[in-house]
Amino acid sequence: MTDQVLILGGRGRIGSNVMQDLIAHTPAQITITGRHRTSKTAFSPQVQFLTLDLADRDGLRRAIASHNLVIHCAGPFLYRDASVLKTCLEMGVNYLDVSDNRAFIHKAFASHEAAGAAGVTAIINTGVFPGISNSMVRQAVEQLDQPETIHLSYGVTGSGGAGVTVMRTTFLGLLEPFEAWIDNQWRQVKPYSDRETVHFPQPYGKVGVYWFDVPETVTLVNSFPVKTVITKFGSIPDIYNHLTWITAHLFPADWLRKPENIEYLSQLSYRMTQLSDRISGIGIAIRAQVTGYQAGKPVTVISTLVHENTAAAAGAGTGSIAQSILAGQLSKPGIWSVEQALTTELFEQAMQRRNIQIYSQTTPLT
Repeated sequence: MTDQVLILGGRGRIGSNVMQDLIAHTPAQITITGRHRTSKTAFSPQVQFLTLDLADRDGLRRAIASHNLVIHCAGPFLYRDASVLKTCLEMGVNYLDVSDNRAFIHKAFASHEAAGAAGVTAIINTGVFPGISNSMVRQAVEQLDQPETIHLSYGVTGSGGAGVTVMRTTFLGLLEPFEAWIDNQWRQVKPYSDRETVHFPQPYGKVGVYWFDVPETVTLVNSFPVKTVITKFGSIPDIYNHLTWITAHLFPADWLRKPENIEYLSQLSYRMTQLSDRISGIGIAIRAQVTGYQAGKPVTVISTLVHENTAAAAGAGTGSIAQSILAGQLSKPGIWSVEQALTTELFEQAMQRRNIQIYSQTTPLT
């Protein structure tokens, strides 16, 4: 029997890249949803379109009931509750999402026991960051006897090819300080603070990165016995970093909290990146540095990834996990982050199939 996959928000930048990855790597029949269908929409024979508004709970239940895997790509997740996930649990349907918000993941993890009882494998925060980045950390941690510090850095060129939704997510992430795990305690950190320069592989080189609240800040602490987890993000070209810093530190907080102002900034930024993308590209660089002990000696493991298209990399991250579930290679009832559910062996196999290269180096510390 052919697998039936439902991609909510499948016409968006991330959802459409997940769809393309599934077409390339699985024989699944895919249903993508959107609130409106246009006459210009063309699909592969594997794909059909369903007009669906997530507010239509009855329509959502009917759609989920006829599929055996649901992939939730309809963000921003700050505005989403866990109703799609809960409906999947009620109906015994496996679930993935591309969530990227701390409040959302707490809502999702609250259903962990219910998912286990229902026999549903539900994996949240899939994509590239979070997603592939989490697996890079697990890959590095497993090389150590005792990990102590995780330092994740991301550099994205322009829009990353991910559309205006990611712009909204970025600006929403500037609104409030967040808690980070530093020296075995939770400490408040201001978004887009504490700039440092990290070295990514070419063509990126030196990039300025800043504290940013991503789900890994929370899930990696729960997954690994480490003292510190640092998550930092930077834009390429650097002018966007300075503009984002000004927004985070100099704009009045009350002004930023108004949805219409967030939307204005998001649309303006997206128009700017549409111009700069032609020069900078839309790629991503990830650097995962894990320090700790190996055979009693202090070492650092640094893993790096470069991809020319951020949205396509996100599609590969989610699509590869979906492929593992559909193939029966990944079955783990409960609610999990990527690094908790996906083995390094499956991760490495998936990246090799997609020609995504990850370079790793272990260096003694003196």
